Amino acid sequence: MSHPTALPPRPSRRLDERVAIVTGAGSLGDGLGNGRAISLLLASDGATVLCADRNLASAERTVEMIVQEGGKAASLYADVSSEADCEKLVRAAEDMFGRLDMLVNNVGIMGAKGTAVDASAEEWAQALGINVTAMVLMAKYAIPLMLRNQPGDGGIRGNIVNIGSIAGLQGGTPHLLYPTSKGAVINMSRAMAYNHGRDGIRVNCVCPGFLYTPMVAGSGMSEEVRNLRRGQGLLNSEGNAWDCAAAVRFLASDEARWITGATITVDAGVTCSYVMPE
Repeated sequence: MSHPTALPPRPSRRLDERVAIVTGAGSLGDGLGNGRAISLLLASDGATVLCADRNLASAERTVEMIVQEGGKAASLYADVSSEADCEKLVRAAEDMFGRLDMLVNNVGIMGAKGTAVDASAEEWAQALGINVTAMVLMAKYAIPLMLRNQPGDGGIRGNIVNIGSIAGLQGGTPHLLYPTSKGAVINMSRAMAYNHGRDGIRVNCVCPGFLYTPMVAGSGMSEEVRNLRRGQGLLNSEGNAWDCAAAVRFLASDEARWITGATITVDAGVTCSYVMPE
């Protein structure tokens, strides 16, 4: 009589006793931007979330929402284009919670408008600093703190999720800066995964598509434009910040313990829907 083979331990999505930093964790008013949605979902699975934003009031509102749902969170002002603020943010996680397990680099801007011919060099440099260099600076201070953690499932000590964009995977945008910077984020995530994987740090990238968020809508978006954005994908529906946040939550959990250097598109299939002209 044969005996059943014991199954390996089943990975958990729970994030209890883990600490996360989410940059750009605020949103306009009570709206649902990517950073706020990510913070809420991580907290709902047990993580303690340090919500950072250049608009402190909006980060505080995110914390209020988390606490109302029974979660744990704190807020802090941080301008991630400042190396001093990046260091301060990581030190705050250590001082308040004694550890750091997750970093979600969510801050990003559209940046300089125009092509190579007419984009402002000053605005170009500033936007690269926010969209790319800030993620490097956050990792610079976050990774050493993560390395102090005892190895968890699969020898993992911490993980980083960088928010890119499908603009970094293809052309078709009128302004050169944004797709250039987001393309850099995608390959930076792969390179960072290689640099730190053997030390137990996972690094992955989430690339949202045409999600409807307060930042995208800005002061308003016509139904015509909104429907046009909806129609770019294959699923005949509109995505929102929860869709981006769900991908981040998966990558942050032990369910993704064997995933590093990956890029997940959250775009209703936009990046796989090229149609050959007939």
